[in-house]
Amino acid sequence: MLKKLIVGGTLAVLLGGVALSTGLGSYVRTAGGWIQQTAKDSVPLEWEIKRARQMIADLDPEITTNAKRIAHEKIQVARLESELERTTERLADAQSDIQRLRSDLEQGDSMFVYSGKTYTSAQVRDDLARRFERYKTRKETADKLQQMLTARENTLAAAHDRMDAMLSAKRQLEVEIENLQARLAAVRVAQTSSQLALDDSALSRTRELLDEIETRIDVEEEVTHVGAEYFGGIELDDSDEGELLDEISSYFDEDESKSLASIKIER
Repeated sequence: MLKKLIVGGTLAVLLGGVALSTGLGSYVRTAGGWIQQTAKDSVPLEWEIKRARQMIADLDPEITTNAKRIAHEKIQVARLESELERTTERLADAQSDIQRLRSDLEQGDSMFVYSGKTYTSAQVRDDLARRFERYKTRKETADKLQQMLTARENTLAAAHDRMDAMLSAKRQLEVEIENLQARLAAVRVAQTSSQLALDDSALSRTRELLDEIETRIDVEEEVTHVGAEYFGGIELDDSDEGELLDEISSYFDEDESKSLASIKIER
C-alpha cells in the first residue's frame, strides 16, 4: 500500500511538472507578472518621483569617486611629464657629449685633454662606448616613459569624457524629473477640478435654494407695498396742504384786483 502511495505521489509530481512546463506554467508566469505590475502601479506617482530624485542623488558618490580618480591620474601624468622632461634633457646632454668625443676621435689624435686631464685615444674610445650604451638605455627609458605618458593621457582623457557624460546625463535627468513633477502637478490640479465638477449638483441645489429665498422675500416686499397703496387712508389734518390752498387763493385774488383797477383807469 505504501509503495502505491509513493508511486502515485511521484506520478502527481511529474504530471505537475509537465503541466507547469506547458500551458499551466504560462498561466502561473503571467499571473506573477500581473501581480508584480499591479503592485508597481499601486505605488503613488509622488513616491516614484521622490524615488527617482533619490536615485539621481545616489549618483553623487560615484561622480565624487571618478573625480578623485581623475585627480590622481592628473598627478601621475604630471609626474611622468616631469620625469620625461628630465630624461629628455639628459639625453640631449649625453648626445652632445657623444658627438664631441666622436668628433675628437675622428681627428686621429693619440692624446686628448679634458678639464685639465690627459687621456689616451683608447681611454676616450672606451668612455665613448660606455656613454653610448648609457645613452641607448636612457633612450629606451625615455621611449617607455613616453609610451606610459601617452597611455595615461589617453586614460585621463577618457575619464574626463566619462565625467562630462555623467554630469550631462545627471543634468538631463534632473531636467526630466522637474518636467515630470510639473506634469504631475498639472494632472493633480485637473483631477481636483474634475472632483469639484462632480459635486456640481450640490452647488446647483444651494443656488436654487437661495433663488427661492430671494423670490419669497421679493414677494413679501411687494405685498407690503401693494397693501399700503390700496388700503392706506387719506390724512385729513395736513397743515401744509391748507397753507398751500390759502396761498393759491390769495395769489389769484390779488391778480383779479389788479386787472379790475387797470380797466377802470382806461375808461
